[in-house]
Amino acid sequence: MKKLSLIIFITSIVITSFGQTREEKKEAKRQKINEMVRQAEEGVLIYQKQSIFGIQLRTNGYGAFYEMAKRKTNRKANIYRIDFTEIKHSKEEKLLGGSFVFGNPYVYGKKNNFYQLTLGFGKQHILGQKGNKNGVAIAAVYNAGLSLGLLRPYYLQVDDPANGEKMIKYSPEDSALFMDQSAIISGGGFGKGWNELKLEPGIFAKMAMRFDYGRYNESVSGLEIGMSVEAYASKIPLLVTQEDKQVFIQGYIAILFGRRK
Repeated sequence: MKKLSLIIFITSIVITSFGQTREEKKEAKRQKINEMVRQAEEGVLIYQKQSIFGIQLRTNGYGAFYEMAKRKTNRKANIYRIDFTEIKHSKEEKLLGGSFVFGNPYVYGKKNNFYQLTLGFGKQHILGQKGNKNGVAIAAVYNAGLSLGLLRPYYLQVDDPANGEKMIKYSPEDSALFMDQSAIISGGGFGKGWNELKLEPGIFAKMAMRFDYGRYNESVSGLEIGMSVEAYASKIPLLVTQEDKQVFIQGYIAILFGRRK
């Protein structure tokens, strides 16, 4: 009888303790939700992870990127970002060749197409919260890391007096024919040169201001305005008529869209 009473007593204590713990957890969860609702109404960006896609127009080209952010505080987050872009020389000019009706336009004297794949780590620091659901959040963003340059030879379809029509890229042997505008029929097209990619390692740094005007905190809608610099291990040959560069500085504006959770 005593054993039965002891078992009942212990069981009641366990049940009471379990019930209190469960109630405490429910109350803590309610308080957390209420706090998040309050902060959301005040325009505070609340999230654990943020995923953003962006399409950017640069002063010397264009590109796209994906960024993942992990929140550290209400105002700070670590960001991991990958960009794929293309740099075009400011002196590039598209022309029409002798077969412009059926052929591709070409860029006179272009040696290579130049693409960049960058992988960076950085910070996002919110300077101003939205203030309300219809406000704009302003943040400073900066990141740096590794850049991999991809050089794709630029091809032209030309009329060679000795051998007829053929595809050529710039080389010392074909330089005269490559630069002879009267012999150029058209550009080689987007499909040429991919099996001849040359890799150029480098580094980059980027900083920007971000303006998030999304109505709800769960979604990202905004603009990013910034600048970046890329430096490569060797000079990048882009145009025959222009000096090769090793360092590229550019400004950009990007359209942003994404989600938070």
